[in-house]
Amino acid sequence: MNTTEPLAWFKSSYSGGDGGDCVEIAPSLGTVHVRDSKDVTRQGLQVSRVAWDGFLGLVGK
Repeated sequence: MNTTEPLAWFKSSYSGGDGGDCVEIAPSLGTVHVRDSKDVTRQGLQVSRVAWDGFLGLVGK
């Protein structure tokens, strides 16, 4: 990942518009970044695309 490029974050399509419990993801080359949309200053997670795809397969996209 080029650290000079800002990440393009977006919320889950299952998130409501009321600002409730949401996660945001920002895919980058080989990695998916995950964070809490209510507190974007907190440290998020970084997982491989393979792990992310496995997770989505388990939760049913």
